[in-house]
Amino acid sequence: MEFSNVVIAGWTGRDEAQLKKHILELAELGVKPPRTTPIFYRVAASLITYADSIQVSGPDTSGEVEFVLLSKPDDLWVTVGSDHTDRKAETIGVSLSKQLCEKPIARDAWRYDEVKPHWDKLVLRSWADGTLYQEGPVTAMRAPEDLMNRHPLKSGWAMFCGTLATKGGIRPADVFRMELDDPVRTRKLTHEYRIHVLPVEG
Repeated sequence: MEFSNVVIAGWTGRDEAQLKKHILELAELGVKPPRTTPIFYRVAASLITYADSIQVSGPDTSGEVEFVLLSKPDDLWVTVGSDHTDRKAETIGVSLSKQLCEKPIARDAWRYDEVKPHWDKLVLRSWADGTLYQEGPVTAMRAPEDLMNRHPLKSGWAMFCGTLATKGGIRPADVFRMELDDPVRTRKLTHEYRIHVLPVEG
């Protein structure tokens, strides 16, 4: 399915103290604090991809695993995706940095109603070049209903819903792998993609 609009929900963490700490950490790197938390960035719908490789400009990009809500005509679905971001551009503007990279998502998805009863059991994970990079429950982020109440999703829209802290710091990788694990139904949504760095000539 093609999507007509894509929303990147940022600063969706439920722990307000940790949010403030992270905002201060990024401010030290030159990233401007958000106007509100959470905040909803808009990017081109054409950035969503099911591809197993993406091309990026320069070496300063990295992936981040997120659960992704897909509003389709027949229902609300959830999948796993990566809000791949240009970290150098992030110091200029977060909206700009979000727009510069494709957003890989898994081809498969689950109906949200199927996982809603045990939502707090779902776990997100990612690996950077085979090393565990992120891991934690989806409950680290605000619930889907909370986010959709703040920014309603029309049919044909997709929303990336926030990410987890990294293990060992934000860093680039040649291969990024991600999964959304449902231990109750013993199933996983997975996707892996390779990052091809293009030279920056000026």
